[in-house]
Amino acid sequence: MKFFFAGHTTFGNRGCEALIRSTVGLIRQRQPQARFVVPSSAIELDRRQWPQAADNGVEFVPTPPFPSSIKWWNRAVRLLPPVERSIVPRHSLPADTLDVLAGCDAMIMSGGDVISLDYGLASLYDWTGYVDNARRLGKPALLWGGSVGPFKAKPHVERHMVGHLRSYAALSVRESSTHAYLASLGIEARLVADPAFTMQPEVFDHAPLLPTGAGGVLGFNVSPLIRGYRDTEASRQALDAEIVGFIAEVLRRTDMGVLLVPHVGPLGGGSFNSDHLYMKGLLASSGLDPARVKLGPDTLNAAQLKHLISQCRFFIGARTHATIAGFSTAVPTASIAYSVKAKGINRDLFGHLDHVLETPSVTRETLMQHLKLLQDRESDLRRFLAERVPQVREQSMAAADHALAQVSPAHA
Repeated sequence: MKFFFAGHTTFGNRGCEALIRSTVGLIRQRQPQARFVVPSSAIELDRRQWPQAADNGVEFVPTPPFPSSIKWWNRAVRLLPPVERSIVPRHSLPADTLDVLAGCDAMIMSGGDVISLDYGLASLYDWTGYVDNARRLGKPALLWGGSVGPFKAKPHVERHMVGHLRSYAALSVRESSTHAYLASLGIEARLVADPAFTMQPEVFDHAPLLPTGAGGVLGFNVSPLIRGYRDTEASRQALDAEIVGFIAEVLRRTDMGVLLVPHVGPLGGGSFNSDHLYMKGLLASSGLDPARVKLGPDTLNAAQLKHLISQCRFFIGARTHATIAGFSTAVPTASIAYSVKAKGINRDLFGHLDHVLETPSVTRETLMQHLKLLQDRESDLRRFLAERVPQVREQSMAAADHALAQVSPAHA
């Protein structure tokens, strides 16, 4: 059985890497000879991230260019906004990609939350177009443990997406909020859990990376995305100061060290969406004790980062899969939420949102409040996660059983 992955372009986002690694692992537990095609915009760099990829049946192929039809549609919408409501852009994948897809048994949409409005309509229509191409080739499409929508802010898009989502052979979603939303649209889906809960950490010599601190280590992840929630450069700089102030407060009020953990950033260097570059800038003129505050490297893969996070006493993170690494290794973890997915995962895991901090509310004081809550509940949280996470992993595994059951044996 051979699967084509859609929904990601590179392992620079370690969350995408975690999704691919864990989904491959779940399928190969059931189909040891299964093979996978993973489009990549940086094949050699992605291979370096996962040296065992080929041994796991993974073949990297070039990512198709962004469709010109959607580029033109996007330009037309900027000039004539009514075009957005009247035309849904379509596209065909390049011939070489279609040839690869034709040799596969099914397509897996694995990009977490790409079937949403979070990244804009052009991105959404690009990914939905992959599914349209698979359907024209007679290949079943499987949405795998993702977040979907909501699309209510754009009713014309919601109407289109109802039809699109019904074209999948199987839908599995990772939050009850997504499940309820799809049910309200009359769409049946299987409620599972994010597959990254099952990804095994890759152990390495982490000792040189850890800061000093008799009270253990607070792992901390912030991303440049959170700055986008401030509407002026002055307010963004004020946010930066609040974050640095929080770290300084941790050093002053506790005996912990602080490890800044990047989870997204270009593998070949560069500044776009780079956690490492953003946090490096925060430290540059902070005057914080370099022995007690360290910045993790930007060279670790997703499994190594999961191991590094597992060595922390507490973790606070903005990137969803960085927090999943904390949850799934029983580290008391708080989420800085910039989308509905962090809330959904927390609500399904804990039954409440006590450990979710809304991105617009991030200040030194609110961060300290969430750290204090983790400290007060430390023993209870460790015990709870140790008991709850195996149940969540079972839900993750259910996604594999649900999806594989929809792929005809004739395709095997």
